Amino acid sequence: MIQLSENAKKEVEKLLEQQKKPGLFLRIGVKGGGCSGMTYDFKLDDTSKEYDRTFEVGGIKVVCDSKSLVYLDGMMIDYSTELVGGGFKFVNPNATGSCGCGTSFSV
Repeated sequence: MIQLSENAKKEVEKLLEQQKKPGLFLRIGVKGGGCSGMTYDFKLDDTSKEYDRTFEVGGIKVVCDSKSLVYLDGMMIDYSTELVGGGFKFVNPNATGSCGCGTSFSV
């Protein structure tokens, strides 16, 4: 399961509200690339796929494809408003290494 901190939930709610499009949810996945081998794919989406897993996190629908979930299960997503280094933060217990900016990881 993927978790969202209170700050991350508030920020995702704000992003969903700004879009004004019913049926949107947060899609989280991984793809190859980045400094450490894999990068987080994090976006709003409205289309579910056959192998998606769906979680309800504090009233927010979070969707992750089953292949990515192998690498993301147990991950906590946080959000910081700091001027330097602010934004979404990924705390992934499955990662054995990550790049300095925290957007790519290795397992």
